[in-house]
Formats: sequence, C-alpha cells, structure tokens
Amino acid sequence: VVLVERAGTVIGAIGLADRPRPEAREAMGRLGELGITRTVMLTGDTPQTAAAIAGDLGIAEVAADLLPGDKADAVRRLGDGVAMVGDGVNDTPALAASDLGIAMGTAGSPAAIEVADVALMGDDPRKIAELIGLARWTRTVVRQNIAFSLGTKAIAAVFLLFGALPLWAAVGVDVGASLLVVANGLRLVSGRPVGQRELPILERSAVAGPTVFV
Repeated sequence: VVLVERAGTVIGAIGLADRPRPEAREAMGRLGELGITRTVMLTGDTPQTAAAIAGDLGIAEVAADLLPGDKADAVRRLGDGVAMVGDGVNDTPALAASDLGIAMGTAGSPAAIEVADVALMGDDPRKIAELIGLARWTRTVVRQNIAFSLGTKAIAAVFLLFGALPLWAAVGVDVGASLLVVANGLRLVSGRPVGQRELPILERSAVAGPTVFV
C-alpha cells in the first residue's frame, strides 16, 4: 500500500499487487495434463505475495524470501529430474543447478539464457508445456526409427545368411528402410502442428521430477 500525502496529511492510499500473467493458469493446467503434478515456486518475494500468487495458480509448494544461492540449494534438494524455469539474473544459479534449465527468451536476461539448456522464443508460459510435449514426441519418433531400422536389418541379415535374399534386394531393403526413417522423422517438422493440444501426452519420464517456477 502506498500512502499519498499532501501538506503533511494523508489524502489517499494506492494498493499495489503482483498478479500472475493471464495465461499462467492455463499453462499450469497443461502441465497437469502432461502428468506433471508437482510444481514448486521459488521466489525472492515476501511470503505473503508468494502465497497469493501460488494460490491463484494452484501451486501448493512455495519458498519465499530466497536469494539466488538459496534458489539453487532448493533445486538441489528436490533431487533428480528437476526442470527450472526462470528469466532473471537471480535465477542463473538455480538454472545451472537443475537437470533442465528453461529460460524465457524474450524477457530473459542474457545471463539466464546463456546458462539455460533451452531458451524459449517468447515469454508465454504455455510454451513450457509445448516444449515438454515436443521433447516426448521427438523421443518417441527416435525410438520408432531405431527399432524399425534395426529390425529390418536383422531380418534382412537372416535371409541373407540362408541365401533367401539376393544382395541387390538386401541393398534395396536397407535404402528403403533409411528413406522410411527419414520420412518418419520429418513428421516432427511438417507432419503435425506443434501445439500443446495436438501433441501426444506420453510417458512423463522426460521430466520425471518436480518442475520449479520462479
């Protein structure tokens, strides 16, 4: 609260409050859809301010009045599989201490972007869920490609050993498998919209531990 005074007399009061971004609640909901049910807020704000914002966003765990080093220590105490999201210089130690540091590219400081593993090209928190969904989808496509490639080569090798497959046919199988692997990988670029609602919700081990927000 800011008091307005004139000639030694208080004539009014102005109330100031930190408000979460309008899209922040939706971002938290999308993370929940991805199976990330534990989030922790680490902030240098007062406990009262932090509790109010966390309540608006549905974040149950809050640590307030933290210095940059305190944030890094809190991230380490959370264990393995921790993703840290931050944008300021004060977040740099915590970003470095996390398993996955995510910097908000537009609003992020150069130091935070330099330390982070991923820099989002924008300041929309909903992109965090898009990032995780895309990472999981990419991993699935890579596994599909490896399994298909090794499987076709193994089958072709067996047929070759028993003389049931000519050499030219084996070469054709190998080239065909490579082309199919490339085509499957291209789905990540142009075959499907990269929006959170369109991305598959797969196993949660891509970010298995808590997600930390600052």
